[in-house]
This record gives sequence, C-alpha cells and structure tokens, in this order.
Amino acid sequence: MSVAETASPLAPLRLKRREERRLRAGHLWVYSNEVDTGATPLTGFAPGQPVRIEAHNGRPLGSGYVNPHSLICARLVSRDPDQVLDKSLLVHRLNVALSLRQRLYEQPCYRLCYGEADGLPGLIVDRYGDILAVQLTTAGMEAVREAVIAALEQVLRPQGILLRNDTEVRRLEGLETYVETLGEVPDPVVVSENGARFEVSLQSGQKTGWFYDQADNRGRLRRYAAGARVLDVFSYVGAWGVQAALAGASEVICVDSSREALERAAHNAVINGVGDRLQTRQGDAFEALKALREADERFDLVILDPPAFIKRRKDIEAGTEAYQRLNQLAIRLLGRDGFLVTASCSHHMQSGAFRQAVHRAARHVDRRLQILEWGQQAADHPRHPAIVETDYLKALYCRLVRD
Repeated sequence: MSVAETASPLAPLRLKRREERRLRAGHLWVYSNEVDTGATPLTGFAPGQPVRIEAHNGRPLGSGYVNPHSLICARLVSRDPDQVLDKSLLVHRLNVALSLRQRLYEQPCYRLCYGEADGLPGLIVDRYGDILAVQLTTAGMEAVREAVIAALEQVLRPQGILLRNDTEVRRLEGLETYVETLGEVPDPVVVSENGARFEVSLQSGQKTGWFYDQADNRGRLRRYAAGARVLDVFSYVGAWGVQAALAGASEVICVDSSREALERAAHNAVINGVGDRLQTRQGDAFEALKALREADERFDLVILDPPAFIKRRKDIEAGTEAYQRLNQLAIRLLGRDGFLVTASCSHHMQSGAFRQAVHRAARHVDRRLQILEWGQQAADHPRHPAIVETDYLKALYCRLVRD
C-alpha cells in the first residue's frame, strides 16, 4: 500500500507541487493559493475541520485544521499526520508553555499561550493569577472551544475565564464576536509587574486587558526616569507612567484618548503611592503633542507606545510616515540631551525601517540620535523562528543630542 493510500481518520488537504517547502522548513501556515483544489476542493471543507495536510504526491506533512473562507486556509498543529487537536494535546502544549513561564516569572502574571509560538495556532491566553483572559482567533480553535476550556481548567484550575472573542481577526475568519464569562472574573483584576501593582479591567480594557509584551522594556525604564520630567503618550492605564514615577521621576504626564483609561492610570498611581506626581490629559496624541509644543513645555523623557499604525502591507508607506511624524513631534518636546523611548508593535514595520523613521525624525529637527538600547517583546511572547509575524515588537531607547 502506498503512502497516499494509507488510511487516516482525517480528511486530506493536498498542496500543489513544491508548495510544501515552507511547511518542511518549519512554518505552520497554508495559504489558499497553495492548495491543490482539483484533488481536494476547499469547498468540501467546513470551517475549523481537522485535516491531514499532504504534499502534492500524497506524502503526509502533518495534521491541522482548515478554514476554506480564510486567506490562511490551514494551520499545522502537529507533524504527526493523524494527531487531532483535542484536549489531550491541548493539555500537553499548555503544560509545556506553563513550565517556561514558571521558570521565568516570580508572579503568575504573564501571557501563558502565544499561539503558533507555543504550538497552539489561534489560541491566546493571558494569566492574571487565578483569572485567565482567552482569545480564540481562528475557526479551528473555536471548533475545539470546549476542549480548550477543559484543558485550561485541568492545567490551572482558574477561578474564572473571560473569553474576549471580540477581535477583528475573528471577522477575517468568518467568526462571530462575543465576550463571555465563565466562573468568577472580578473587575478589576490585579497585575504585578516590576515591583508595581496595577488594577485593570478585563471586560472593558483593550484586548485582553494588559500589554505583557512590554514588561521587559518597562523594566529598563528605571535608569532613565530618575529625577526626570516624563511624558507618557498612549499611556493606557499607566503601565509606563506609574513605573517611571516609581523610578523617581519628578513629574509624569499621561496622555491618552480614553477617559476611562486615564482614570485607571490615576488610580494606579495612587495605589502605588505616586499619585501626587502623575497627571493625565485626555486627547488625540498628535494634537496633544502639538499643544504641548505651543505651550513651550519641555520634558527630560518622552515615552511613545502607540497602537499598530501598519496593520496591512498596503499601509506601510502611510504608517511609516505616521511613525516619523509622531516621533518628530515628541523630539521637539525634549530638553537638551533628552531621552526618548519609542515603540512599534506593527509586524509589517521592519526593525531597520523603524530605526530609520526615528532617525529621520531626529534629523528633521536638527538632533543627533543615539540608540542606547534595543528592546523586543518579553519572553512570554516567544518568537517562532519560521514565522516572522510572531516577531513584531520593537522598542528603542534613545538620547537626542543638540550639537
């Protein structure tokens, strides 16, 4: 019996000739134009259906799940062609992910599962002690929702789980959006980071409530913030600003468009004992920076942690211009030899391009840029070496010198 004729409990998804090379090199995604639709028509599959992924000659590449309505029409889950994404596999992969976080983190506050990088495409889990915020971002993971919940309960026995399935990426998968609470999920929950304590809302906060990916970069802030007047732009609930104040900043101004986020930032400053040194200003970041410039305000340290300006490849030119303009406005507010911490979470913005955008912003206002440190996403967001999209966060620690 040939390999192609070997019985399998999974329906085959066959690729075109030479389209298996990326999977053999370690990638986990299959695009719809790579499928041999003559041999295995995509219309024959249901969204989220488990499949056996095969090369053009029928040789198995592994198992995964399919979504015929998505550009990324399949994701590889296992190199075992007969392995089904079930509770047993979920428990195993979650335990492997947990062992890494327990080794690296003293407090149970981290991203427990980061999708493909932890071997579970389409699953994001953030941990807040006994509370979990979960996102199921693909049809394949939504199809095993109950197994995911059972696996999380077996591995962690959480007090509560919040399903924050209201992300835009679900619409790309043809999925409905919803938010659902299982068990008891208090509002707010507590986050411990770098010796600071924060209260955040998982129900109304951005994404899963907290941005753990910047934790290590915020930990570097201490040496730059002592004695400084600090401006924290896109501050959200004060993660950067409060930690700057705790590091000895003389004054911190947090700027964000959300009144609710700023109220939370002020509260977090109070519970950390630095409420007297943190102020908030609501408004558009670009307009706020212009207004501060017109008021002739000066800062020793400016922090920029904006949302992704480049969400699609076609946005690269406009997004790059936005990053340059934002940094230019910030640099104008810096005093002599001031410090700038600036970040990009756009995976389409390459590291070199981001560095050049900040450099051009500095040259435009006749400042010389010194890059002191280069930060990336924290270790609870491990990068998959074959999937560049998992390597997205860039943070520059800069000094701006007036010659």
